[in-house]
Amino acid sequence: MNTQRLLLVGVGIVAFSLTAGAADWPQWRGPERSGISKETGLLKEWPKEGPKLVWQVKDIGNGYSTPAVVDGHLYLLSNRDKDESVLALDAKNGKEVWSMKLGKVGANVPQADYAGARSTPTVDGNLLYCLGSDGDLVCLERAQGKEVWRKNLRTDFEGKPGSWAYAESPLIDGDVLVCTPGGKSTLVALNKKTGAVIWKSEVPGADEAAYASVTIAEAGGVKQYVQFLGKGVVGVDAKTGKFLWRYGKTAQGSLANIPTPVFHNGYVYSATGMAGSGLAKLKSDKGTFEAEQVYFAKTLPNSIGGVVRIGDYLYGTTNKELLCVEFTTGKVKWHHECVGAGSICYADGCFYLHGENNDEVVLVEATPDEYREKGHFTLPDQPKHDKRMEKAWAYPVVANGRLYLRDLNMLWCYDIKAAKDEK
Repeated sequence: MNTQRLLLVGVGIVAFSLTAGAADWPQWRGPERSGISKETGLLKEWPKEGPKLVWQVKDIGNGYSTPAVVDGHLYLLSNRDKDESVLALDAKNGKEVWSMKLGKVGANVPQADYAGARSTPTVDGNLLYCLGSDGDLVCLERAQGKEVWRKNLRTDFEGKPGSWAYAESPLIDGDVLVCTPGGKSTLVALNKKTGAVIWKSEVPGADEAAYASVTIAEAGGVKQYVQFLGKGVVGVDAKTGKFLWRYGKTAQGSLANIPTPVFHNGYVYSATGMAGSGLAKLKSDKGTFEAEQVYFAKTLPNSIGGVVRIGDYLYGTTNKELLCVEFTTGKVKWHHECVGAGSICYADGCFYLHGENNDEVVLVEATPDEYREKGHFTLPDQPKHDKRMEKAWAYPVVANGRLYLRDLNMLWCYDIKAAKDEK
């Protein structure tokens, strides 16, 4: 078993934004679930010692949850012992504003490590949507954490989580919340204001939930929700939940389907460390869809830290290096050891990478020409990883001129805003 591939989340590209400021990070992987920040005016190169550390919090509780950042507050999940909570922190100093118990930590199957909080909260206006690892789905008022409504994916929908419990970050699409109980109610759409069921989608095979999150796509004139399940990537009709297509190659032999599927112009890219990476093209005929494989390889970006598409190119890591790859052909333009395996996001012409094995942070220019490193430092006061093969799995976040990085109970905030004469 390759235990480096056994955790967290994933999800891809969408064509919407939640109600938040342009420089905010309101949900998993940013405003459009693409790993891309719309912010500008950031440092193009870091000092030798790295950007300025604004603050560090050393006891937020354990977990792998990436924060959402909106209106001067951070929202994330953490666990202490067997309890899992939602935390609101002040972005100015990292101090706790409020906390609310979400539920208990979801049980892992025997010999499955890394029990803990995984999901990123989703901010939509004055509300906050959170999914705990035990399946507790809760809508809260952002101001004080007051509960509005609650469901449980296991008990209310006979959900079937994967071996490492639930890791998904809820999707808000207009008035609808979409999530993945797994099993007979493979995906469900709920009224975001009340939690009432709009539809349930039983995907053929009743896949268990994996560790990715739903994203939005459009193909053949049909708006779809795309999700990476236990047996492959699937698309369902956004209006009805009707199953449309499946691409299963990247799930074959994989114990944990985590990284973000990336959808663009009718193509969907998915990857797992144990199976490999593949691109499929969606073909439609009179409402019937088929996912036809374009390429498949075991050496393309496939780590837990996901991939980002900029223009015609994908950027992401394997367990050894960072690669730039042509999206539609799989041709490698360049590769570099960088941080080894790591998580990635993009802002203002650069990639921010957080190494999962070493807590190294690297700034890389986003260009297909060659690898151009623009900064490199190591996070101070790193936590001890006690569990077998446990890594730093939380993704980097860029919001309002700050870079936020998490590793277990540690959270760092760095100033990455450029001075006026540096822009």
